[in-house]
Amino acid sequence: MRLPSVLKSVSWSAAALAVILGAATFPAAAATSTPPPRHYALPTVPLHTEAIVEVNKKGQVVRIKSTKPCKVASFNIQTFGNALQMWIRRPNGTAEVGLYRVSYDYDPTTHGVMRKIALVSAGGNWGDEEGAANVMIENAKKQADAERQRDAEQNTKLPSLNQIRGSSPSPKPGPQITFPPA
Repeated sequence: MRLPSVLKSVSWSAAALAVILGAATFPAAAATSTPPPRHYALPTVPLHTEAIVEVNKKGQVVRIKSTKPCKVASFNIQTFGNALQMWIRRPNGTAEVGLYRVSYDYDPTTHGVMRKIALVSAGGNWGDEEGAANVMIENAKKQADAERQRDAEQNTKLPSLNQIRGSSPSPKPGPQITFPPA
């Protein structure tokens, strides 16, 4: 294969990568104009949220009992969503039914979030209840099944193409068998 003089000094992998990237991005860029990517500014102040959660005997969070939000709604949504999906267990894998305080602290200098968990009180009548994450997953499955069933019912009620066109189906021609000349 003969390479143009410009590519002779470039390694094969770099040349191949340039060709692949050029071929991959050019048609997409020419076909549609995509909006520029959104850039989200991270908060410049420290943030703190707290949630008091009920934990079952498996260590799953059953529900959030109370919250202390901060002024940034997106941070509240992320931290409370995280708290609903948590498992709180001891290092040996066992769990204690009870109320726990889960706090989240955002540090604007490192852009890190520190999560702290503390037992508020042991015991509770929610020890045998299903975890919130499992309930959310089950509800999503039920909703998806209901939507699939609704779509299937709607598709069975659609008229046929012949009914839409107002004509009867034309007979299909049988298979044409031809033999080569002898």
